[in-house]
Amino acid sequence: MVIKVFLASSSGSTAIKKKQQDVVAFLEALKVDYTELDIACSEENRMWMRQNVPQDKKPANGIPLPPQIFNEESYCGDYETFFDAKEDNSVYTFLGLPPPPGSKEAVQAEEEHIMQNGTHVEENPDDSAQAEEEEEQEEEEAEVEEASRLLAVWTMTSHNSLSFSFFLMCQREKKKTWKTHRSKRLSKPSGQ
Repeated sequence: MVIKVFLASSSGSTAIKKKQQDVVAFLEALKVDYTELDIACSEENRMWMRQNVPQDKKPANGIPLPPQIFNEESYCGDYETFFDAKEDNSVYTFLGLPPPPGSKEAVQAEEEHIMQNGTHVEENPDDSAQAEEEEEQEEEEAEVEEASRLLAVWTMTSHNSLSFSFFLMCQREKKKTWKTHRSKRLSKPSGQ
């Protein structure tokens, strides 16, 4: 998103020049990406600005004066609304941009969200899905670790007549122990 600031490079009004300088200096201080469009040198820029300022935002004479601020095609406001947003620490909202983490505006937005909902704003909506994936991975790792432990026990006892899969089944289901099965199996005649 590119912020467009419509300016008049050859304005005879010192008030307009100061307002333009204030807007540009503040955007530069915030390191906001913006483009200056000069309405004094380009009739196309002048006409576009005049046509795209909403009717209810135009002055009584119908001709909006610079500076006028847009986010791409979306009208943000004039100097007065910019100044109000600056005073309220809501310039990013005014510009239609997400506030950077840790900025006053981001902190205020989070505090407002907490007061309204009683919960913190999630940094990333995918965090909950990522947490679930991590939890599943931890469970799988625990299962692998348990299987490794059981394999080690089975290997240490090295009962060849007992399959490892049956050993695991007995351990998991807790119906029989592998010792009971081994003793029954060893007591059977070898021909059966």
